[in-house]
Amino acid sequence: MEEKRKVPRRRVLKEGKIIFADGLRLLDCTIRDMSANGAKLLIANTVGLPDTFYLYEKSSGMIYPAAIAWRQPNSIGVEFKGPASSIHDAANKRFARLKFA
Repeated sequence: MEEKRKVPRRRVLKEGKIIFADGLRLLDCTIRDMSANGAKLLIANTVGLPDTFYLYEKSSGMIYPAAIAWRQPNSIGVEFKGPASSIHDAANKRFARLKFA
């Protein structure tokens, strides 16, 4: 298989959350590969998942604006659509009420 990514991903195993519907919906995910430009996420089901959302990476506390690049039944590839920011940044006030336990 030919590599089409501009930046190679590194293999990781991290806990994440997919945040959408303006923070009203959360889905658990596992981050399996990651680069500065995107990631591969494992989730229970991709049905009903919007094309754009925020990805919360638990161990770093960072939030990434993301868009789906490809979709399979239990995994998606995402492209980051802007810089990551901390969950504690003032710009992320709308996520302050969320519980990421």
